[in-house]
Amino acid sequence: MHTDYRSPEIREFRDQQLRLASRREQLDFADRAERLLDQVDPRRSYPQNALLTQIAANPTISIPSAPSASAKLSGSDVSHDLRLLVEDVSGAANLPIEAAGERVLTVDELSRQFHVSTKTISRWRQQGLVGRRFVVDGRQRVGFLQSSVDRFVHGNQERVRRGSRFRQMTDSERREIVETARRMATAGCGPAEVARQLGRQMDRSVETIRCQIKQHDRAHPGEAIFPDSAGPLTDELRTKIYQQYRRGEPVEALAKRHGRTKTTIYRVVSEMRAQWILALPLDFVPNDQFPRVRNEEVVLGPAPEANPPQRKPRAPSGLPTYLASLYEVPLLTREQEGHLFRRFNYAKYRASRLREKLDPQRPQRELMAEIERLYEVAVSTKNQIVRANLRLVVSIAKRHVGSHENFFELVSDGNMSLIRAAEKFDFARGNKFSTYASWAIMKNYARTIPDELKYRDRYRTSHDEMFGATQEYRSDWYEQESAQSQRKSEVEKIMRRLDDREQKIIMHRFGLDHAQEPRTLKEVGAALGVTKERVRQIEARALSKLRQAVAEEKIDLPDEE
Repeated sequence: MHTDYRSPEIREFRDQQLRLASRREQLDFADRAERLLDQVDPRRSYPQNALLTQIAANPTISIPSAPSASAKLSGSDVSHDLRLLVEDVSGAANLPIEAAGERVLTVDELSRQFHVSTKTISRWRQQGLVGRRFVVDGRQRVGFLQSSVDRFVHGNQERVRRGSRFRQMTDSERREIVETARRMATAGCGPAEVARQLGRQMDRSVETIRCQIKQHDRAHPGEAIFPDSAGPLTDELRTKIYQQYRRGEPVEALAKRHGRTKTTIYRVVSEMRAQWILALPLDFVPNDQFPRVRNEEVVLGPAPEANPPQRKPRAPSGLPTYLASLYEVPLLTREQEGHLFRRFNYAKYRASRLREKLDPQRPQRELMAEIERLYEVAVSTKNQIVRANLRLVVSIAKRHVGSHENFFELVSDGNMSLIRAAEKFDFARGNKFSTYASWAIMKNYARTIPDELKYRDRYRTSHDEMFGATQEYRSDWYEQESAQSQRKSEVEKIMRRLDDREQKIIMHRFGLDHAQEPRTLKEVGAALGVTKERVRQIEARALSKLRQAVAEEKIDLPDEE
């Protein structure tokens, strides 16, 4: 039963009629309401009491006496409520379709008779076609009396003719739509523009043109006019759209390329952006002062200047480029160090709290922008702390390097320990970070160096003692720098065999850009908007390509110990 009446009094009158009237009276009631519906002018207003008096089927039923019952209703509201009355009362009568007394047409039969869609029949019902409920095979179904259909057709001849004409599309018209749409798509028009222009040219509705193009694309996926719009938005397509947007491609261009509306592109970008934010590593070292911060500009502002100002140290001559570059970054004072660690952890604290308010289904742009800004502050602050302490790693590595260790491998391993120490350091305890980081680096060396020696001893041969007794010739720093430059050139050469996504994954996974530490599969997937399993698959494919490139270029790989 319907409840969305626009007049509460008419709804109350309907309820009384359903409770007290007999089946015969209910059917008479529906007939009078339908005849009255034909006389309603949408441009006029009608008093409710007069309407109810005309269609009352049982004189014992009282007319609602509420003060608003005497108010007037607009013609459109009257038509709406009378159609509901006819359907509700006929449904309460439980009349079998065979007892209707005249021919009854179902929705499908009416659709076939006038060559229109069932959606068009639904629109006709809203525009005056009166339906009733009949019992068919034990269930109630909506049907239309032949007399009701005739009255509607007589009063809406142009509407019925137009609906039938739109439905009757010849094969030649369908081919014309497809061919014209293909030419327009090749010229750069998107689906919305194609449907709009073709609708004007062929005197058809935009929806008809759009449906025809979609039907063609689904039936002929290899010849689709708009391939991306022929099917649903897959995860791969959503990731592709988001990556192109991040690279700076305008929304209008993305909408045309993928056959989507600008609203769809904006929605995809927002949802993928929210997924990336939800995967951000925002673990922080808690501090009791964070919830009480009132002036974030001070906490997130620049570190205080050193007093007195520090002079830039001079790098010793003859150092490799990497070691010489470490002297370009000044060491941090105690005040600067405390400020940077406070800023680093507070930025992640605020970002994590804001992320709790993020709704992945309806993400807010301003909220996501603020979370991203805070995350960038945290990353840049951590990098500043790490760069200022890289000389500490070198000094510790010098004390642990031996005849069996590679110095730069120790430095690289120590840098990873330094990064982890920066993420775990609690500045509120008052200790210097260099003390905490030194213990972390030396603890790592104490574990990894014996393991490496044990591994080498396991595979030692009788020739190793003979080689150990011979004189050792080590290359100087310049030879190592030259070899490193050659290796870099060879890596860049074979990396050109990969596509953009494969290059990004390899660079992120192995830290080839030297801007960030190597990332895990999960971190790379979060950055690119894909799952970690997908990253693993692409990485395996890229490594296979690189091995093939190494073989073709005849590049000598270093021996694996």
